[in-house]
Amino acid sequence: MDKIDCKILAELQSDGRLSVTELAERIGLSVSPCHRRVRALEQSGAIKGYRAHLDPANLGLNFSALVFVTLRDGDHHAVQTFEASLLAIPQVIQAQRLFGDPDYLLHVMTRDLPAFQQLYDERLSSLPSVQRLTSTLVMKNVIQDRLLPL
Repeated sequence: MDKIDCKILAELQSDGRLSVTELAERIGLSVSPCHRRVRALEQSGAIKGYRAHLDPANLGLNFSALVFVTLRDGDHHAVQTFEASLLAIPQVIQAQRLFGDPDYLLHVMTRDLPAFQQLYDERLSSLPSVQRLTSTLVMKNVIQDRLLPL
């Protein structure tokens, strides 16, 4: 990956709706080589996809919580089963496996506190191999969806 590829990635990361013509103009390249480079970046996996950035509050998702999960067992089967079960819970918008204790950090979004409580009681606490859940509420997003430092 050279400087031109980094410029392409920076521009698309900032505005994924740029046409190839606009992108080529911004980075100082003609359209055909720009298009070839974008396709190569997509095929290499550097560009994973394109999507719209949505406003959770505008969609009624006004409650955000971080949930720390400690598993009873850390064996391969328990980890795989737990992670597969998370995929069925759309309110878990991000899940990270951590080193040490706790084992996981989940970012959960719901419409309000009662919806979170129901999700916590009925779904999260019954996930396989869960020993302990600890949650904290998000007061304010200070940095969110920051662009990667290219």
